[in-house]
Amino acid sequence: MDPAEQSKKVAATKAIDDHIKGNCTVGIGSGSTIVYAVEHLAKKVHKDNLQIPCVPTSIQAKQLIRLHKLCLSDLEETPELDFVFDGADEVDSNLTLIKGGGGCLTQEKIVASCTKKLIIVADHRKDSKSLGTNWTKGIPIEVIPMAYVPIKNRLEAMGGVAELRMAKAKAGPVVTDNGNFILDWKFNVSDADWKAIDKKITCFPGVVDTGLFVDMASKVYFGQPDGTASVREKK
Repeated sequence: MDPAEQSKKVAATKAIDDHIKGNCTVGIGSGSTIVYAVEHLAKKVHKDNLQIPCVPTSIQAKQLIRLHKLCLSDLEETPELDFVFDGADEVDSNLTLIKGGGGCLTQEKIVASCTKKLIIVADHRKDSKSLGTNWTKGIPIEVIPMAYVPIKNRLEAMGGVAELRMAKAKAGPVVTDNGNFILDWKFNVSDADWKAIDKKITCFPGVVDTGLFVDMASKVYFGQPDGTASVREKK
């Protein structure tokens, strides 16, 4: 296995082992690292005959839950979650996250808001002192299609460049699970008040949500190159 993939697997395994001790409710995020978390969760569930309803954040997550024969639930049936396991595109020193590289940011934020324990699993390359250091593709912002140009202009007035994310397997822009577009805002600010910036952007008419997750993560597991996992908790 590739070292980067191995580090993801180590972090995912430790995160599940540290938190899944019996019956509970969980949210399942999206991304490559979460594949390993769900695989390990399924082993524990089937071995110990656990009852763990799983709420997905995306079509990918729903397929993973079904693939591993876990109990598929939703926020109507399970509105409060003991844990949510998810990945991240970047994590700064304050556990502020950039998420949404896979296009599922709105559902991920909704599900994350339903728990007091958002557990992030990532490899060491996602760890940075400040946002924008390692992740250079910008902050994803989900927008109503008709509003993308006005929102793009407002974002660029704040500094940087906002680009409409284009699809690779079809002509035209990426369309989210919710039927919306994504703008990737490549900001040029550092040491910013991300809570204030997030609030400002979400007030733009037509913005559904942003990929900024501020004061939401409680713990982050980073898979290291040496095969270990380091843990950083909310201060």
